[in-house]
Amino acid sequence: MVSSLLRNKEIQLIILCLSLVALTGSTIAFFLSITAAFLVLITSILIIGISLWFTRWRYREIEKLSGYLRQISSGNYSLDVRDNREGELSILKNDIYKVTLMLSEQSTLLQKDKVRLMNAISDISHQLKTPLTSMVVMADLLSEPNLPNEKREEFTQNILTQLERIEWLVSSLLKLSKIDAGTVHFKKDEIDAAALIKKALQPMLIPMDIKEQKLTINGEKNVTFIGDLNWTTEAFINLFKNCVEHTRNGGHISISLNENALFTEIKIADNGKGIPREDLPYIFKRFYKGKNAGEDNVGIGLAMAHSIISNQNGVIDVKSQEGKGTEFTIKFYKQII
Repeated sequence: MVSSLLRNKEIQLIILCLSLVALTGSTIAFFLSITAAFLVLITSILIIGISLWFTRWRYREIEKLSGYLRQISSGNYSLDVRDNREGELSILKNDIYKVTLMLSEQSTLLQKDKVRLMNAISDISHQLKTPLTSMVVMADLLSEPNLPNEKREEFTQNILTQLERIEWLVSSLLKLSKIDAGTVHFKKDEIDAAALIKKALQPMLIPMDIKEQKLTINGEKNVTFIGDLNWTTEAFINLFKNCVEHTRNGGHISISLNENALFTEIKIADNGKGIPREDLPYIFKRFYKGKNAGEDNVGIGLAMAHSIISNQNGVIDVKSQEGKGTEFTIKFYKQII
């Protein structure tokens, strides 16, 4: 410790300066009296010794802190170096402890992100495995030379259907990934709610017509909110798709539009199957499939709708009762709350 201390050029300079001061003081005191010179010399030696001792103590404390930092850099965040005493070293210890806590929290979040990513990859693999396996089987059957034309057409159509499903799944996952990564820049345009509803309903008109479902739209006129028309349309298409799929033939879907000083409210209700109470807390969770979900449902549509709406200063709530229907309430706030 002492040898490493004396190798420090700053310490060498301090000792040299103190020694010169001591020598100068002793020389001047010698001309006054030998006793005075002796006292000055002894005092100077004590001052130099105390300075060296204090500096050695500080070196030891700094070396301890270096050891703490090495352990922290290796992933040990359990160290507690807090010091309630006054002084710059105590302040440094407390600051190191704060950084340790921050690194520990970040490490925990990264670990959770890894688990979520692993689960997401597992879910995606599961969702892709079924259609791919089906396509491989049907492609193998199509290679049979004696396969009837009717079956060949049926298998070809099934393969096309599975390819469309995979394309939709991959496209939806890419959109969700962009939203999660924060790379989507939502526009802040004034959107006419009625025009939005009309655009989002367009892809659902044929399925609704096939199921002979009735649609009613009521509420205030000229209702608007600030948002991104294309992304919000994507969210509402998924909400309408959920309503149409879970509403029986001849059922009813209603939409209401309202606006006040705080928010614009859009309600979408149906008189379909409803959502079981135990599923309600999880319906906006990615890849979650309730017990009333169809075989082709992968649990992405509502998750995407939730992400898009919440990223545009909006909230979405759901009320449902089995056998009586479901109601989605979407609110776009006029200012950040």
